[in-house]
Parts: sequence; structure tokens; C-alpha cells
Amino acid sequence: MKELPYEKQIFEAAKAGSLWAGHLIPNHADSGKKLENRTPIDNSLIGYIADGSEQDIDAAVRAARAAFSDDLWAGKSPSEKRAVLLRWVQLIEEHAEELAALDCIDAGKPISECINTDMPATIETFYFYAEYVDKAFGRVAPTGNDALGLIVHEPVGVVGVVLPWNFPAQMFAWKVAPVLAAGNSVIVKPAELTSLSAYRMVQLAHEAGVPEAALTLVCGLGKTVGKALGMHQDVDMVAFTGSTEVGRYFLEYSAQSNLKEIVLECGGKSPQIVFADADIDKAVPSILAAAFWNMGENCSCGSRLIVKASIKDALLAKLSDDLKQGWKVGDPRLPETNLGPMVEEAHFDKVCRYFDTALKEGGKLITGGKTGYGWYFEPAIIDGVTADMTVFKEEIFGPVLAVTTFSSEEEAIRLANQSDYGLAASFYTSNVSRAYRVARKIQAGTVSVNGFSEGSIATPFGGYKQSGFGGRDKGVEAFEQHTQAKTIWFME
Repeated sequence: MKELPYEKQIFEAAKAGSLWAGHLIPNHADSGKKLENRTPIDNSLIGYIADGSEQDIDAAVRAARAAFSDDLWAGKSPSEKRAVLLRWVQLIEEHAEELAALDCIDAGKPISECINTDMPATIETFYFYAEYVDKAFGRVAPTGNDALGLIVHEPVGVVGVVLPWNFPAQMFAWKVAPVLAAGNSVIVKPAELTSLSAYRMVQLAHEAGVPEAALTLVCGLGKTVGKALGMHQDVDMVAFTGSTEVGRYFLEYSAQSNLKEIVLECGGKSPQIVFADADIDKAVPSILAAAFWNMGENCSCGSRLIVKASIKDALLAKLSDDLKQGWKVGDPRLPETNLGPMVEEAHFDKVCRYFDTALKEGGKLITGGKTGYGWYFEPAIIDGVTADMTVFKEEIFGPVLAVTTFSSEEEAIRLANQSDYGLAASFYTSNVSRAYRVARKIQAGTVSVNGFSEGSIATPFGGYKQSGFGGRDKGVEAFEQHTQAKTIWFME
């Protein structure tokens, strides 16, 4: 029998309900408890994930600590780490189609996005940190001739990584690659809604030569497994990506336990400003991508459109036309689909409530809205939004774009900054002086001029205000923040 391509294999396994993600902890037998895993495509059962416990976390931590103390990974030379990480990313490349299909069926993400966007970004991330391992240098302090001061960077120790569900493979790479490259032992807690690709990538890591105890995986619910990880007395750091609400819990866990370091990348309510001198035709595709890419399930989603009043009608007409022509909602397994379903029923209901509230508070629907079938939601544009409305202030995490007008540059900046969040922002103008001036005044960790971008793997990503703190994803910053500085003095 001819072997099926990875994509078809995964979809067939999902149809049979045989997909699985379990704990990967050496010398540990879990309880056998499991949770149903249903796809948001049609709510059918596609398999199960392990239902982790505090005991499973404790076993993973003990394994991770032993690995760190015994230098199983931390003690390897930079060139040895680099070689193992490169083998790992090569295996990920070989299994890219499989991993893309897992994220598609698990999260409802369009297969075309998974293959053409998410997996290349995932692979690039692993290559970046694999190649950086042997290029991170310490320093020599400027001292007199009677002493030598060395400043070295050492791994933090045992690091817990808590992942979101919206970009399963890519966020795994953003979080795990720099932590492991820095020499730490890593415990991965994937989102309970999307654990499949994390499970497979950890398996591939072990196949590549990463010690099993240095990279473990514990599946299960956040309220159980996530809390146990945050509260554990022998975890040195937790890196978390997710909602601001849950991020607060990890700060509490740290305070209640061993004051472990916490790195938070949380929510956003990103503005998109369009000035009257903007090239609207060029701006429209970026505005739509910022608002609706990945079904709006994106922390940097440009969900607030702040537009000069004089050009609003013309801009909305173009946005509506392009949206209807180029953004197809449907089965994410089909290559022509641009937008799949919301990740689960509870999240779909939440998006619907925000949508209904926006209309009740005076918003005017321009296009889109609920579909009437499954957990699918047509991208919606709502005009007439004011700064006191819920849709302007709160993160929806869905495909709803709120439109507000401004009359002056100062008002545009004030509206953009009128938020508890500060993750990302975009604005459009042909005035070079304004471009620099506004970019410096907007309170956000990433600002894009005349486009929408989260930057490259070489640039740090993170937010101001309640969008997070404690560090950044991506760039050399993500590597360095998972190390600690030590000064060594040699004196006569």
C-alpha cells in the first residue's frame, strides 16, 4: 500500500480519533488519565491528551533539576549544543508538513497558513538560536593591573515554558529554542487545546540528541498543571504567553513560592492609525492582515482602526471590497481557506458577546459577523466606535475591527495610547517627519510604519503596560534573559 503524505495521514488519524499527546518525562509513569481532544473544525473527537497532575509536574521538575545539576545539557560545549540543535531543526524541517497538519486539525488554523507561514517561521527560529549558541560572549571589566574581572553568563537552571493555543508550533519555537540554547533544563506545558505539535517536536528533540530530562513535556489543564509549575519551589523561571488575566496568576504563584523569575507576554489592543496622506491602496491589505490574520486570534491583532475623518468612508469602502474578495471563511483543511473557526465554543461565544455588545452600544456594522454555523465567524468591521465603548477598550481575540475617527495628529496619538495594553501598533503616512515623530510617541513594544509586522526573529518582541514585562521574545534578548550574569574576580 502506498504511504499517504503526512498531511493526509494526520487528517485520517484525526478522523479515526487516534491522535495523542502525552507526558514526556523520563522514568515516570503517569496516571493514565486523559482529556478528550476535539477539533474546532466540526467538534469531532480527534484523540486525547494526557490529563496531568501536580505529581507529573513534580516528576518533570526533579528530572530537569537532576539533568541540570549533572550537566547533561548545560555542561555541553557551545559547539555540541549547536550540533544537537541543528539536528533537531533539520528533523523539524523533514516533518514540517506533519506538524502543519497537526496545528491545522488541532487549532482550526488554515493549512495554507500553517505550511507557508507558521512552519517557516518556526524553523527560522530554531536555526537562529542554534547558530547563536557559540556566538554569545562574556566580557572583561575595565580594571587596574592588580585584578581581573570576568563577567560571564550562565543558564538560569530549570525553566517552565507555558504556551498559548493560537500559534502552537511557532510559539513553541519562540519560547523553547532560546531557553534550551542558553543551557537551561526546560519543562514545556502546552495549551490544553493545542498540544499535538508540541508533543511531536519534543519527540524529535530527543531523537536529535537533546537529553530527555533536559526537555520534558507535561500536558493538561492550566488550572492544574500550569499552577503546579508556577508554584513549584524548584523552578527558577517561568516564561508565559497568554492572556493578561492568567499572567497575573503567575505573578501570584511566584510571590507565594520561591520568587521565581516571571516573563510575561500577554494581551494587546493594538491600534492602526491612518492619516489623510496615507497611500490607501497600499495600506488596505496590511490593515486587513493586522485585523484578521489567524482569525484575529493574535495578541498583536490590530483591532482598533483610528482613521482621519475625511478619508474614513473611502477607506471603509476599499476594506469591505477587499475583505469580501480575498478572505474566505471555511474548512481550514482546504488550501483556498483564509479563515478557519474559532478555537473552541467558549471562545466563539465570547467573540459573539463582544460583537453583540458593540452593536448595542451604538456601533454600526459595515460588513461581516456571525455565520450561523459551527464556530465560524466572518471578519467584521464596526464603524462609529468611541473610546468609551467596550469594543475599543477590551481585547476580543477575534476578527472584529473597531473603527474610530480623529481630527488631529495629537488626537490620533492620544486615542492610540488610550489603552491598558501596549504590545504593537501600526500607522500609515507619507510624511517622513510624522513617521518618526508618531513612532516615538506611541506606547508599544513594536511599531510598524506603512505596514503590519511583528518584526523578524532577530528583533525583540514584547509589550508595554499590561501587555507584559520581564523580558522579550525573539532576538538575542530572548537568549540573554534566560541567563544570569556572574562576576568572577581574580586578584593578586
